[in-house]
Amino acid sequence: SRPQKVCLCPFLPIHPLKVSTCLYIIQHPAEESRVLRTVPLLAACLPPDKCKVLVGRRFSEDRYPELATVCRNPGTLILYPGAEAANLEEVALMSSSPPFIIIIDGTWSQAKDIFYKNSLFRLPKQVQLKTNISSHYVIRTQPTNSCLSTLECAAAALSIMEKNKDIQEAMLRPLQALCSFQLQHGAQVHHSKEHLLKNGLYDKPMPKNKRKLRRMELLVNNVKI
Repeated sequence: SRPQKVCLCPFLPIHPLKVSTCLYIIQHPAEESRVLRTVPLLAACLPPDKCKVLVGRRFSEDRYPELATVCRNPGTLILYPGAEAANLEEVALMSSSPPFIIIIDGTWSQAKDIFYKNSLFRLPKQVQLKTNISSHYVIRTQPTNSCLSTLECAAAALSIMEKNKDIQEAMLRPLQALCSFQLQHGAQVHHSKEHLLKNGLYDKPMPKNKRKLRRMELLVNNVKI
């Protein structure tokens, strides 16, 4: 659906990647209106039955019985960082059956709202990525240097679960091409908010809200939020 000169099809896998892991992408409605999204690229890399996108803010068992069944499956994981989250690489070593992985797609505040206001998402085992990889999604500002886009999280998670690094490389290729095209046509590289604050480059007014101001201070002082 893009102009031919910036078409991303040549950078997608020739055939959908063969994976045993099934992804459930829980997408905040605001993400649908964004022009430069990573979930369509993610879905284009995988078979339809291995990447299911559900859009919404609230997910009840009555309205989403299939999702409820997945959340109750003992092999299901939800990729959401936090003190209670296990290292995905360690969990993958103990996994004996093809799992389901749930990933929330949205800003950090949107993802937090979805995670804490839907009891279904507290049923799966909570996991996180332990990686020092910098995001390739340089045309969008991230909160911290370690934040990754939804596609990057999915690519890293699948490469771990499938024990195949080629999966991650194949899935990142269209994202890298997207960013390259945008930069060629006037987009600027976006450093993380953490980077801008630490280097005195943050040029927006500091928030008056005390909670948001405290989050800024935590970023500067390398405190995980």
